[in-house]
This record gives sequence, structure tokens and C-alpha cells, in this order.
Amino acid sequence: MDSHKDLPTPTTQPGRDGLAALLARPSRALIALDFDGTLAPIVPDPEQARAHPDALPALAALAPKVAAVAVVTGRPADVAVRYGGFGGVPGLEHLVVLGHYGAERWDAVSGKVTAPDPHPGIAAVRAELPALLEGHGTWIEDKGHAVAVHTRRAADPQGTFDALRAPLTDLATRNGLIVEPGRMVLELRPPGMDKGVALSRYVRELGVESVLYAGDDLGDLPAYAAVEALRSDGTFGVLVCSGSEEVTELSQRADVVVDGPEGVVRLLRAIADQVDRGPGPGSDPSSSARN
Repeated sequence: MDSHKDLPTPTTQPGRDGLAALLARPSRALIALDFDGTLAPIVPDPEQARAHPDALPALAALAPKVAAVAVVTGRPADVAVRYGGFGGVPGLEHLVVLGHYGAERWDAVSGKVTAPDPHPGIAAVRAELPALLEGHGTWIEDKGHAVAVHTRRAADPQGTFDALRAPLTDLATRNGLIVEPGRMVLELRPPGMDKGVALSRYVRELGVESVLYAGDDLGDLPAYAAVEALRSDGTFGVLVCSGSEEVTELSQRADVVVDGPEGVVRLLRAIADQVDRGPGPGSDPSSSARN
């Protein structure tokens, strides 16, 4: 593979600076990735989601070269680890999974998950949802710290999504929760939990110089905002969109748009190959203004 050919050029100057910084000093870079729709193709049954077959080799090739790789997901951390196949993979010692939007953490070194107790509103919502959803053809995903209502398998997925949004928002509000919309899914979860908070905290913890974040859905917008805020404070950043026709908000803000999980895998491999070759002349971003 020709990494120079396969490595895309970001469409914005901050993105170009971010990629240049990552390639010049990979040991001070964080690669952060959403799971569903980014590392794993979207499927009708969320329990059947699995990482793209080439994702693990790509991550294993890249992870030893950077400060860390983080999978930032709304799923429970242990579920993402199982569905991703991340446990016990040589080369992934620098991998962490920030599950439940950062409320949980799994790291490859210990193989353990650390997590707080669930919000009390989750139990109340869990008890009320079956009656509220009866006859809608939806599927409930219990995430422990959150509950997601999927409409993709309903007779009219978008119509069901639209019809349920108001009553689910009311249910969430009554129990001290919020509703996070996604790709044919409405997730009820505690406030203050989002991928932007999780990503910002981890960047500060690591003290990295650059961060690349890749996502595909509305729940990734807080992480995009976090990267934009980090860039304004002097940290280099690259925003990658795992493109889909269902969500356009991310592609409009991204520095790089790739073709779904397969495109994300190609990008990760191209970065690993380019790091092996060296950044090349003229790639130091220090002469460009940080945005």
C-alpha cells in the first residue's frame, strides 16, 4: 500500500496542522474513535455489532506508535471490548475503552473495568419503558448506566423515532435524565455524560500534543466540540467523519470524511504506514498558526 496515496489531505488548515503534528510526534498523539458506525458497521440488531474485520490489525499496527488509542462509546465498556475483540490482542497495550461516555473505563493492561453506581433514574425508566413502547416494534438496549430505544427494526423507523421522541423526553425529564438522539435510536441517560467530556478529560490526563477523533453520529458532536475547544487552547486536532447518508452534521464540520468503518480502517493503516516512513519534509506544523 502506498501510504502517501491513501492518506487523505484534511480540507481545513487546523486539520492539516493536526495531522502534521500527529505524524511528526506520534508518541504525543491520542487516537480516539467511536465504536458503532466508526469501527463497527451499523446493523439492525445492536447486539450483533462487531468491529470491522480489519480494525484490530489496523489498531494493533498503530497503537504502539502513539501515546494511546481510546474507544469512546455510549456502550458499556465490557460490551465494547467483547464486540470489538480488544482483549488480549498483542499491540493493543495502549488501548483504553471509555464506556458510557466516559463513566466507565477499561484498559488493556489490567483488563478490568472501573465504573460508578448507575443513576437512580435509570431503574425508574427501565420499569416504565415496556408499557410506553408497546406496539411500536422497537427494541430496548439496557446499557446499565443508560437505556436506548432502537427504532430501526420498526415498520416505519423514522416515523416511530419521531413519534417517540416527545414521550421519551418527558419520561427522561421526570427521572432526571436526558434524551440523546442518534441513528434510529433514542438514548435516555444522565446529564453531564457525553463524549466531549470524556475526551477532554482523557486528553488532559495524558497531556498529549495532538488528538484525532473519528465518529459518525450525533452523539459524537460533543467530541467534535471538545477537539475544536482544544485547538483553540493550543492542542492540535483532526476531526474525522465516518460518513453516512443518515447523518450530515459531522461531515459538515469534519476535516476528513471517509467511507464508513472501512474508510476508518484504511485511514488508521495509512497513518501507521506514514509514521513508519517518517513525516517527510515540510510537515512540521509549528510554523502554522494553531486554530
